[in-house]
Amino acid sequence: MRLASRMSAIGTETAFEAAARARELEATGRSVIHLEIGEPDFDTPANIRAAAKRGLDEGYTHYGPVLGLPALREAIAADVTARKGFAASPERVVVTPGAKPIMFYAIEALIEPGDEVIFPDPGFPIYESMTRYCGGTPVRLPIRQSNDFRIDLDELAGMITPRTKLLVINSPANPTGGLFTRGDIERIGELAVQHDLVVLADEIYGRIVYEGEHVSLASLPGLADRTIVLDGFSKTYAMTGWRLGYAILPEPLLLPFSRLIVNSVSCTSMFSQVAAVEALTGPQDAVDTMVEEFRARRALIVAGLNAIPGIDCHEPAGAFYVFPDVSGTGLDGAAFADGLLAEAGVCVLAGTAFGQVGRDHVRISYANSRENLAEALRRIGAFVAARSQAGSA
Repeated sequence: MRLASRMSAIGTETAFEAAARARELEATGRSVIHLEIGEPDFDTPANIRAAAKRGLDEGYTHYGPVLGLPALREAIAADVTARKGFAASPERVVVTPGAKPIMFYAIEALIEPGDEVIFPDPGFPIYESMTRYCGGTPVRLPIRQSNDFRIDLDELAGMITPRTKLLVINSPANPTGGLFTRGDIERIGELAVQHDLVVLADEIYGRIVYEGEHVSLASLPGLADRTIVLDGFSKTYAMTGWRLGYAILPEPLLLPFSRLIVNSVSCTSMFSQVAAVEALTGPQDAVDTMVEEFRARRALIVAGLNAIPGIDCHEPAGAFYVFPDVSGTGLDGAAFADGLLAEAGVCVLAGTAFGQVGRDHVRISYANSRENLAEALRRIGAFVAARSQAGSA
């Protein structure tokens, strides 16, 4: 079978491949602690699950409106207006099965062959994958630990060319947990206006913030009309398997998105949208409890990693990842991750899964119990000590 040449340009998510290797190891009887997947380990709150059951019983099992259930679009608009600091209208809300389609549709609708897309490195791998698949030219914007995992704004300004069409930002960020300041966001907005850029603002972790504030680019004057705000329910409400995402779009993108949805998925599951209305309008205590638990786990993992010789772990301001530099152990990120799984039964991701800048890093998700995190730290410490002893022998 001869595949289309464009398939050679499409990438993958290493997290799923690493998880598969870890499960193969577990099948042999080995104990593995999973710190590779970016998924809250909490159950979807009971009130949301109950709403989905009601939706099924009430007949929300058929095709629905292409852009989303009106009640959900209204609930999203009200929530965005209250939490993100700009007036969002239901007419500009688009609901999709997961947040990834937002990335795909945005790039598909905007990028011609040769157009440049600037995206963070390290960053979510789908930004680059979809850019290449759609014929665009990916341009990596370095995000470094030495700069608190924030953008070097002068560096960004120097990378913009007449071919630059789209800028992707992610704050709080995967894989670093970095959070942009209000000043960062304001300067990004200035550059977007100056160079007539569209910005895809990935705000999927916007409710998981420990210090500082999450600032939406669309909240700045005049920026909502050039910003695609991406968000969803997976991280905030522990609903990864429900596949529910949404965007707040500039008006010119509504029809293109509608056509892309019709041609790809038709619509988003209706009873799931009923549950999403409850998620936004119902009690928020489960979200608050989850974030506080993540805060405690963050303290545990950061202190534990920094106590291990050769590991330098920055404290993240948001999300539920750490992105430690492991070069002090004598290993790069890929060798560290491979050895840690094979020898210690702890599954993490190499920094190169997220770009080129993080080759000396690994990503560790602390979306796991404190008990498991403590055991993982013990195993990581033993792994590093054994490597150190072997190197000095």
